Amino acid sequence: HQSQCPKSNLSSSWLFKGLLSILRKLKSAPDQEVRILLLGLDNAGKTTLLKQLASEDISHITPTQGFNIKSVQSQGFKLNVWDIGGQRKIRPYWRNYFENTDILIYVIDSADRKRFEETGQELAELLEEEKLSCVPVLIFANKQDLLTAAPASEIAEGLNLHTIRDRVWQIQSCSALTGEGVQDGINWVCKNVSAKKK
Repeated sequence: HQSQCPKSNLSSSWLFKGLLSILRKLKSAPDQEVRILLLGLDNAGKTTLLKQLASEDISHITPTQGFNIKSVQSQGFKLNVWDIGGQRKIRPYWRNYFENTDILIYVIDSADRKRFEETGQELAELLEEEKLSCVPVLIFANKQDLLTAAPASEIAEGLNLHTIRDRVWQIQSCSALTGEGVQDGINWVCKNVSAKKK
């Protein structure tokens, strides 16, 4: 089957113009919205993390009774992050927010070893949830600025993360307080959202 256009038309300038118009379209396209669910036990650092992402003051943070939501622009995405309180009495309400979640971010206080079992149980239950099936999960091993913090590799082993087979996952050490590692996590989120959204 002969191509309709003569080869000479496929000059580099033609290609260049084509690329330019694609880039222009991309530029004018509105940011793609992404729904992110931010969960974890109380005092894991979820709200501090959210405020760090939104470049807000993190000096006065109180336990979240209901939820916070913030939108953060990143790499052509509008990340709508839902931060839900983690106290035991609030956790049954988490399920009200599962619908249409694109990415799950689970935050762990790496220095609170006494609660590793509890946090592991909650995470395991989330991964069993039908409405969250196949949703990529990023685990933030938070509070790495504390000397007593367990390294991410130890937490990954303790939580048996290597047994997760039904979704992409990543564990990222971070400190919501200093901001260290936070952007790396968000880069992973953007990369995996684009893979999922295509």
